[in-house]
Amino acid sequence: MGTFRIPRHYFWYGLQFLVLIESVVYGTIYQVGDLDAWGIPSESNPNVYSKWSKNHEFKIGDSLFFLYPPSQDSVIQLTEESYNSCNLKDPMLLMNNGNSLFNITEPGEFYLTSGVDGHCQKSQKLHISVSGNGSSTASGPAASAPSYPTVFGSIPVQASPAPLLKTPILMSAAIGFLATLLAR
Repeated sequence: MGTFRIPRHYFWYGLQFLVLIESVVYGTIYQVGDLDAWGIPSESNPNVYSKWSKNHEFKIGDSLFFLYPPSQDSVIQLTEESYNSCNLKDPMLLMNNGNSLFNITEPGEFYLTSGVDGHCQKSQKLHISVSGNGSSTASGPAASAPSYPTVFGSIPVQASPAPLLKTPILMSAAIGFLATLLAR
């Protein structure tokens, strides 16, 4: 009886396909403020959150991770009007356990701030915009889209997502090159 044998290049092509799929499926977890925890911005950097959001491209499937002492702070999602006026009444969403994860599940404008009185007025607030094609934009549809929190215990967060997005593509290219060489 003969043995069933798959040519080597099929294995490499399959592995390359799986690596490419992995790079498309997973979203990125961004720690809000990067190395700084969620809190009132310092006087030397009062616009830390607006600068931070402009330096990141968010897409559907990504998550924002807020790290803060639960006894001292919280995160709430507001409408644009409430966000601009720092009106904390009737939030759309409340997260208050200190390790809060805001999942981006649909396109729209997202307005988040501290749930503690006075913190919003001190610029502890974040606005992000996610377009319908899955990437962030400077301006977009003015929809107050709710997101559903997923709250975990300790979450490992990378400081910058850019290298993670390039790694699967680089690995795929290397695997494809090796598959070509091995198939000969």
